[in-house]
Formats: sequence, structure tokens, C-alpha cells
Amino acid sequence: MELSTADLDGPVHYADFGGSGPAIVLVHGLGGAHINWMRVTGELTRHGRVLAPDLVGFGRTPPDRRSSSVLANRALLDRFIAEVAGGEAVLVGNSMGGLISILEAARRPHRVRGLVLVDPALPAIGGHRPDLRYLLRGGLMVAPVIGEMFMRSHEARTTPEERVREVLELCCVNAGRVPDDVVAAHVELTAERELMPWAIRAHLEAARSLLSALVPAVFRRSAKGVLAPTLLLHGTEDRLVPVTAARRTADLRPDWSYTELVGVGHAPMLEEPEQFLDTVVPFIAAG
Repeated sequence: MELSTADLDGPVHYADFGGSGPAIVLVHGLGGAHINWMRVTGELTRHGRVLAPDLVGFGRTPPDRRSSSVLANRALLDRFIAEVAGGEAVLVGNSMGGLISILEAARRPHRVRGLVLVDPALPAIGGHRPDLRYLLRGGLMVAPVIGEMFMRSHEARTTPEERVREVLELCCVNAGRVPDDVVAAHVELTAERELMPWAIRAHLEAARSLLSALVPAVFRRSAKGVLAPTLLLHGTEDRLVPVTAARRTADLRPDWSYTELVGVGHAPMLEEPEQFLDTVVPFIAAG
């Protein structure tokens, strides 16, 4: 893994995992970074050049007078593909990164040769009982003033390792499946972000922007506008985005390939990399 920086109206940090051929750009979710993909990049480099940017406000990419909203990061992703990835790419997006990838594919179809959606952020579906921890945390985060107070208080009361393990417990059915070295990399970056004065506000701006991007009518227009071959991959035990929402999206786009990973949560590339690769690699190789 080679860490680099591109100037896209400000610094954008990204990881170049190597490989040759078509670009494969990995797009992380809310609160994520390039290291979210470290368990799957080795195999993916057999099928293309693998790049993983830190979106604005996340990882090591500062806002630097830029917005960290979903729409702003869609525009950033477009420039990243154009100026770093060679003009077009297969996009692999998780959670918020999946939604951003959908928006990019719909808005700029010539940039996206293939689309892999890994438990993407999707509109809420009626009748689903959300995870209460996530519901409370999400509600506090989007509240004006209170959101920043809550996040700063939580950061002051917990260690970076405690926060990383808390997120893994929420995103994985069995967080113990994530190896110690991967956990350690996330703890190191989390500790580093404590020293970044913009980190919490950027996170909150992105979280709040998700609400408007996930208005059902708005989302449907974007999903229907995707022209690229698409694989939708979703864990059946996802606590953040219920599998019923993925099934509804698969019904909206029956031409997309759709696969469920049984017993897996919101971040299969971290929790079950072998199952992830067994599904994603054949799709990319076929393209």
C-alpha cells in the first residue's frame, strides 16, 4: 500500500494498493477511511489498479474550505476518477460510499464502467425495527448543536480503541472476526483524528446530508439513472441498513445482480472478506 495525496481543490489522501489494468476505486462509508478495505485489496489487485480515497472530512483528508456533504463528495469522487484513476473506474462503495457511488454513476455514467454496492445507504423502509443504539446515536448526531456536544463528550469519555470496537460491534455480527492488526490500524487512525479540529464537524455535516439524499423519490431517480452493470451485495444481519431495504432496491432494478450474505452485517469486507471476494471478484472479472 502506497499512501499518496492529490490536489483536488485541496489535499485528498488516498491509498494506492497497486495492480494494473482498469481502475477499481473503493469508496468508504460514514466515519470510514481507506483502511476499511485492507482485508480485500490483495485479491482485488489481480483484476485492476486498486485505489481507495479518504473522502473530504474523513481519514486524513481535511475539508480545507470544502464541504463534506454527500453531494460534495460525489463531485470530489468524480474529480478523483478523472484526475487520479485515469478517467473511468469500477466503483465499490460501502454504506454512504455506496450511495455516493450511485449518485456518481447516475450523474456521470461515462466515469463508471461497473458498480459494486456493499450494504449501501438506502431509504428507510416501514415496518423495520432499527437497532436502538444506532437510532439514538443517529438522532443525537443530526440534532443541531446537540450533535457536536454529544460527539465531543463521547470522545472525551472513551479511548480510540473503545470507539473502534464500539463501531465494529455495531457493523459486524461478530466483531471477533476482524483481525487484531486491522483493529490496530483503525485505532491508530482514530487516535490521529482526535487531533484534527475539523473531524467532528465534518462527520456531522456528512451525516446530516444523508437525510436529504435518502428521500425515497430522490433516491429512486438516482437509482433508475444508473446505466453501468451493477452488483448489489447486502448482509442479511445488517443493523444499520436492513436487508429489506436492499430487497426493495433490487425490485426497483431487477437488471442488477443481487446477492445476500447470510449471517453477515454492514461491513462484509471487514467481517467476511472471503465471502465478499467470492461474490465481487467474478463480477469485476466479467466486466
